[in-house]
Amino acid sequence: MRDMAILERAASGTSDAIGQPSRAPVADDKAMLRTAADLTRDLNVPRATIYWADMIGSALFGYVALFTAMLAPSSLVAILAGVIAVLALYRAGSFIHELTHIKQGAIRGFRLVWNLLVGVPLLVPSFMYEGVHNQHHAKTYYGTANDPEYLPLALMKPSTLPIFLVASLLAPVALLVRFAVLAPLSLLFPRLRALVVARYSGLQINPAFRRSPAEGELARQWRWQETATSVWAMALLAMVTTGVIPLRVFAIFIGVASGVMFLNQVRTLVAHLWENDGEPMTVTAQYLDSVNVPPPATLPALWAPVGLRYHGLHHLLPGLPYHALGEAHRRICAKLDPASIYHHSSHRGLTPLMVRLARSSWGR
Repeated sequence: MRDMAILERAASGTSDAIGQPSRAPVADDKAMLRTAADLTRDLNVPRATIYWADMIGSALFGYVALFTAMLAPSSLVAILAGVIAVLALYRAGSFIHELTHIKQGAIRGFRLVWNLLVGVPLLVPSFMYEGVHNQHHAKTYYGTANDPEYLPLALMKPSTLPIFLVASLLAPVALLVRFAVLAPLSLLFPRLRALVVARYSGLQINPAFRRSPAEGELARQWRWQETATSVWAMALLAMVTTGVIPLRVFAIFIGVASGVMFLNQVRTLVAHLWENDGEPMTVTAQYLDSVNVPPPATLPALWAPVGLRYHGLHHLLPGLPYHALGEAHRRICAKLDPASIYHHSSHRGLTPLMVRLARSSWGR
């Protein structure tokens, strides 16, 4: 199964651009790394008022739009409200990424409220990401077969990209099955439980990744979150089956959830350049394989919210709260020489990144 992580890699070797040989190992730019850390030391404390207002506001706005779509008198209103619901709930859902990085207790109650308001209703409780995403940031794991969030997409066949996107549209149905069917059954069958924990309890893209059982506080969080999500999933299916929730309303819910997953998958496609061939990388090399899409581009505020437009910078300084990344980027850009390697990770927007990835894939 480990080979699936490097599925469809060109047999003749890898390249960092079409027609170019494999890139040489990138040494760490210690001056750049030190400058970035020194300039941002005062930005490391998360501001609770920003987190609470942004997350709750996005979630409530999204649910209002979702219920508007469900009750809309016309298809046009339903579609418009559905699009707004996708964007707002996607932003609210993106705080799952922040939960993996802010220190325990830094914003008291935030994890609990996020799960109750967003994670459980949308079938993506935070235990599905916590304990998984941190391995993506491990210096010796990034871009290797041990990284749950990395596939060398630029080195794989073109058919991989549409499959990667289509799979996200089916994710809400798969999550319903996972929580409404597999989770309760796994309590009766230990082998099934081991399978559910290892393969179906993480929001990863590397099919070779196998999750280990959680321990300590994460295990406690896992138990209540999984229980709550399973109860909600079973209740939802029961209400649909008995007609309490009309099929049309259920279809809109699934459609909006699929839209959220699809938008996140599009963002994932351009979060990195996906050009690593499985070998360990320096921190600087990891940064160069990651993507910033800073201003003046405006659309990233929609498809890469909650600081995700600064994904490259996030890999340099994963402890920075999302609301500080813009200021950190401005400080670093002002301090470093225009020829600094730091600027090489900034890109113009979604379309050029998608074209680059597609061209690289077609060139295999």
